[in-house]
Order: sequence, then structure tokens, then C-alpha cells
Amino acid sequence: MRSYSGAAPSRRRFLALSAGGAAAGAAALSGCALSTAGAASGGGNGESITMMVELDDVSPELIQQARKELGIRITVVKNDITRLIAMLTSGNPPDLVRGLGALDAPYFAARGVAEDLDPYFAKSTILRTDDLDPANDVWRFDGTTQGQGPRYGMAKDFSQDAMFWYNTALFDKAGVDYPSETEPITYEEWLENGKRLVQRKNGQTTVYGGSYNGVNLTVLLTNLTAAAGGSLFSEDFTRVDFTTPEARKALTWYVDYARTRVGPSLIQPNPDTWDGPTYVANRMAMSGSGYWLGGMINAEAKVAKVSRLAPAPVFEGGPRLSSCQAGTGLWMPKKARNKDAAWRVFEWFFGEGPAKARAEGGWGIPTLKSLRPLMPQKEDYQKRVFKVQEAELEHFSVTPFTPYAKWDAFEALINQVMPAAMNGQISVDTLAGRLNSALNEQLKRGKEQVG
Repeated sequence: MRSYSGAAPSRRRFLALSAGGAAAGAAALSGCALSTAGAASGGGNGESITMMVELDDVSPELIQQARKELGIRITVVKNDITRLIAMLTSGNPPDLVRGLGALDAPYFAARGVAEDLDPYFAKSTILRTDDLDPANDVWRFDGTTQGQGPRYGMAKDFSQDAMFWYNTALFDKAGVDYPSETEPITYEEWLENGKRLVQRKNGQTTVYGGSYNGVNLTVLLTNLTAAAGGSLFSEDFTRVDFTTPEARKALTWYVDYARTRVGPSLIQPNPDTWDGPTYVANRMAMSGSGYWLGGMINAEAKVAKVSRLAPAPVFEGGPRLSSCQAGTGLWMPKKARNKDAAWRVFEWFFGEGPAKARAEGGWGIPTLKSLRPLMPQKEDYQKRVFKVQEAELEHFSVTPFTPYAKWDAFEALINQVMPAAMNGQISVDTLAGRLNSALNEQLKRGKEQVG
């Protein structure tokens, strides 16, 4: 049943959006930046669209390129959940919006604000469905389950985000054996390696043993529970349960990771704010960031030569799976005013010049299978990484997420509750109970709003 896809969405349904945005501390509207290309000319008949994205997603150079190649003028609005709500409820939404397919697709589809793009894909000669990588299934939702049903968006690229990079020079220095590039190590082994690899001086961490925080903690805990053989959500996605054996195993492992202080966490923040700069500066022995980080690693030849990619770890006795935790891409609001022009930009962004440039740089795996040969394979170390990544694709799966809560609202609640357990002030069982209470209240409100 897809009853949500009919009538125009009511303001009531957006309350969950605004609740999520408030909980995540969304930026004030006055802080939103604009970037425009000026008047368009040429084949697009002066058409224009608005894209709500991060400003570095669509650079001024890309805006000019779109104007030249498509004749379409692009106005870029800074990605901001608060502003998005205001634009949606006022009936003047952006034409294309940035989102994390793994987390956002069911949320916006269930609220009836996202356009079903199946008819557009059916007619496209650039984005053919038989050329779409299965990773794009994170953008599908049938009204109940993610990964099935209509497509509501597409990923610009993807990684299997539980895979991790490691620095062989730092492993050699610590006398630690390299992880296998074909068989996954266990999460327990990963953490033991991290303890041996971490370097400290005068009580300060100088080299992290490893970082394992996922795209965010919400999706990390969802995926760790799946790796333990369970599901964080109930079958109808209206509740979470951190007290099941599988969820408790996932929670215990992550709390142990933080307590050992082998890597960045809520109680030991990385001053660089994310893994990339730290890893390429040789101050991080392992980074659970997936293939995507290769775009940054490839730019530093010395680091690239000592860097290798390993399969996603497993829990002992758990399944081998390697999902995408983001699938960042674009979706089209149902009330967008310039859908044909938006689709033409969509095709160009995902299947033409911009997509080819991303593939060649190693910034994620292309979401069109036909673009995969463009992935970096010139150097021997790049060929090695490519081989590991190709083999890992066999283990790809979609880990469904709830349509009843915005992930950043979950994240804000997790960030409040988790540090006490990481600092040893409360037990994992107490933490599980507190997470259940906080997140299930959020889910209850979201279910009421969707109806």
C-alpha cells in the first residue's frame, strides 16, 4: 500500500521534519548561502532550477558547465533542513534536494513529498535501470520496506562504508600483521589491532590505532546490529530494541571501542573533525571510511603507496554483509515546478561529465556500472584497491532504515545518552534502556504524524 503518494502532503506531516531539524540543531535560515549562474542562454530555452545541496557538491565551475552544456541556469541553496521545511510548506520547494539515500529515502517517501522517479528512469537513455548499481536501491521504498519499490532518488557515488583503509607503514612499525584483503577479520580482531597500533605521548594520542564511527552513529549502530545477525528495528520499523542479543553485542563493541580510546569518539573528539586529514597525515593506522576516502588518499602519493583497503569486518557467527551507510545523492520534491529541467540536470549530474570526473578521482564507486572502468587503476596500489573493492561488491546489501524518524534527530539523542556509558558511568544495559526510551518516543511521534 502506498496511500501516502496521493494527495498533497499536509503541514502536519512536516512537523516530524521540523522536529528532526530542531533536534539536530539546524542552521538559521539567514545563514543560507546562494550561488547563481546568471541568465542562461542556449539549448535550455532559458530554463532554471534550484538545487538544495552542500555548496561544494555543485561548484561555480559546474554551474557554468551546466549553463554551457544544457542551457539551464542553476541556483544553489545551502542544504538546510529548516529551510527545506519552509520551502516545502510554502509550496515553493527546490527542484532537486541532497539526501542520504540510506537514511532519508524512506523518510521523505513516506511523507509524500518525494517524486516517484520510475517514469523518468523508464524514458532515460542516459540513466538506464539495467546500468544502475544495486547500491541505488537505498533510494527505493515500497511504503513498508527500503530497497524495494519505486525509486525516489539516486546516489552520486557510494562506498561500502564498513570497509576500512589501513596504513602498512604504521602496521610495520607496531609489528602487527596486515588484515586479509579477501577474508574479513572480526570486529574483535579489529579492536585488538587498534590497541596495538595506537601511539601516545605524555597522555596524548599522537597516532590513532583506528577510527570506526561510520557515516554517523545512527546508521553505524543499525549496521553493527545487522552484522551481529539481528535488526535494530521491529518488523514494522515503529520501534528500536537495543536489548536484543544482537543489538547488545553491537552496542557493547562500540562502547568498548570508545572506552579503549584507540580512536575518535564522543569522549575523544578528533581535532580534524573527520578521518581524512588525520589519515593522510599518517596519524591514523585504520579508518573505517570505505572506498570513498580513496579520493583523498590518491592525492597523496606517499600515503597512497602504503595504504590498503580491507573487507568489512564480521562478528563471530554473524553474517558477512557490507552495506552502504550513505548513498548521498538527489531527490526531486513532488511539488517541484521545473521537473523536466530538473531531470535533465539529474541525468547530467549522475550520468555525464560530473559523474565521469567523480569516478576518475576515486571519490566513491560510480553508481552506473558502465562508469566503473573509470575508477583509478593506473598505479599498482590502485589496482590492488580496485581488486579488493570489486570482490566486496558481492557482499553488498541494503540495511533498511525506519521511515518514522529523521536520522539527525536520532543522532542528537544518541549523542546525549552515549558518553555516560563510554566514560564507565553507566552499564551497557542501562544505556540500552535509555536509548530505547529516547528513540522509541521519537518513533512514536513520527508514526502518528505519518498516519
